[in-house]
Amino acid sequence: MRIWDINPGYLNRQSLLGEHRELHGIVSILVNGKRGYSRHPETLRWAGFGWALRQRHQLLAAEMELRGYTDRSPVATLANRGLWPTTWIDEPFRQLQILEDKYRDREPGRIPLPKNAQQFWSQHKYSVLARNVPLYRELGREVAAMKPGDDFSPLVRRLTELLRTPPATGGLINALQHMWGYVSKDDSAQGGDVAAWDPGRLLDEIQRRARSSKEPYLMMSTALSELKAWLPES
Repeated sequence: MRIWDINPGYLNRQSLLGEHRELHGIVSILVNGKRGYSRHPETLRWAGFGWALRQRHQLLAAEMELRGYTDRSPVATLANRGLWPTTWIDEPFRQLQILEDKYRDREPGRIPLPKNAQQFWSQHKYSVLARNVPLYRELGREVAAMKPGDDFSPLVRRLTELLRTPPATGGLINALQHMWGYVSKDDSAQGGDVAAWDPGRLLDEIQRRARSSKEPYLMMSTALSELKAWLPES
């Protein structure tokens, strides 16, 4: 039983669908008082964090949708809104190492497992931009000064925790506008006044164009799926 903390984009199809299934199992145990796996460390660390379980499910569902799957099993738990478990089964950097070993001879995830801080940063930069512009600039400078072989486990933990916070609407739109620049010249899509689009429509169009053109930078970005999990609810 495993609920990952790193972005679902790193998971391959089997791991992504497997986590989705196991998350529903944990929700059922916690909501219905089932005894099976009730003392499992993964179940225990999520006890009392219903909102966080719901949000992790939203992140999984957003990544599944990006890959062509449809989620028809929403999670409605809302306990302790805004709070996440404070413990890890494995530190986020260790989770990346576990996946590297697990996927050595298997299908990889959508996002390549990072080899250094620069690659990890490039995968997360628009997710960070959506949340904190000064931090985005600060981390960009810090990562640029790092050497390829430097330990980047603190960066992995810091960004994993940061991505648990919802972006403000203005930050979300700012990140989407930057992402739009990569696909805005795709003439195969419908036009229109992009500035008037709401964030959901803009993200849907960015995703559609990125998939169609296989735009490499966006297809390796956490923001391409995870921002959808934070869109304002209609």
